[in-house]
Amino acid sequence: MKPGPGTCKRRAPLKRSRILHMALMGASDPSGEAEASKEKPFLLRALQITLVVSLYWATSISMVFLNKYLLDSPSLQLDTPIFVTFYQCLVTTLLCKSLSTLAALCPGAMDFPSLRLDLRVARSVLPLSVVFIGMITFNNLCLKYVGVAFYNVGRSLTTVFNVLLSYLLLKQTTSFYALLTCGIIIGGFWLGVDQEGAEGTLSWTGTLFGVLASLCVSLNAIYTKKVLPAVDGSIWRLTFYNNVNACALFLPLLLLLGELQALWGFAQLGSAHFWGMMTLGGLFGFAIGYVTGLQIKFTSPLTHNVSGTAKACAQTVLAVLYYEETKSFLWWTSNMMVLGGSSAYTWVRGWEMKKIQEEPSPKEDEKSSMGV
Repeated sequence: MKPGPGTCKRRAPLKRSRILHMALMGASDPSGEAEASKEKPFLLRALQITLVVSLYWATSISMVFLNKYLLDSPSLQLDTPIFVTFYQCLVTTLLCKSLSTLAALCPGAMDFPSLRLDLRVARSVLPLSVVFIGMITFNNLCLKYVGVAFYNVGRSLTTVFNVLLSYLLLKQTTSFYALLTCGIIIGGFWLGVDQEGAEGTLSWTGTLFGVLASLCVSLNAIYTKKVLPAVDGSIWRLTFYNNVNACALFLPLLLLLGELQALWGFAQLGSAHFWGMMTLGGLFGFAIGYVTGLQIKFTSPLTHNVSGTAKACAQTVLAVLYYEETKSFLWWTSNMMVLGGSSAYTWVRGWEMKKIQEEPSPKEDEKSSMGV
């Protein structure tokens, strides 16, 4: 039964599958944003956006510094990067299942999808899970071998791989201006590598892991789009299956690499402080997915990318101050090239998509020429 003309229509809440689609495609939800701006006063919306962006910055920066502590702290002396990553995946899995159980027990209190392990679905998600494992493992390995200040430059080639994979896999061409911004990013990356080498702090191992992490981030976006239908478009279900698969796949790696044996001889294995920090790292890993979606929902994918670039800049400055490092002018120039190129790419892509949306379709041109 169709609603009558006088029926009041309420817009359905923005689903996480839609949020992810917007993030991947670089499109916003203009109708929803227009309705939201009408419903809420400007000051209230501004306050909400400020709080959400601040939450994203605090969560993301804290997670990077905490992971650096767990992976490469002289006070811990724990050389088990795969175990740290495995434990974070385990925490995320348990959190997803706990929230699902809580939502089932208190249906009106919170909204969370029901989660039960289906081996058929887990098998469908497996290709994405392999890429997901590569992404989080290479991210952590990059962070282990390079400083927090160089971390953003070390894994700055995600945009370049996005353009490359779009052409190779999807046959999508990129405009000259977008390619120009990619050239700036690559130039900043090489200058950063050169300056790290000049200062004697370059880790080729960490840089290689950073490049591999960038590649996996790009592949993760592509495979996510393919796998989402298998989990009914639910990001939480996808998160659950990804982390369950990751936990299962990490176990043989822990045995093969001898990390379980190294962990057994770890001096602080019974320390409540150690396990508290490990669990906190897992909580941040779980929270970053939520606050990312939240920031996209309250702003737009374009604003989210700009916010992420600004956050990376703030994170670099904080790292230099916290670790009391001294960096050369050219080192800072490399960072500005990477951040500036990333921001310029985001702006160019947003401008191009807006231009496409504003151009009339061929059918509309045909009608207007016929005077219809």
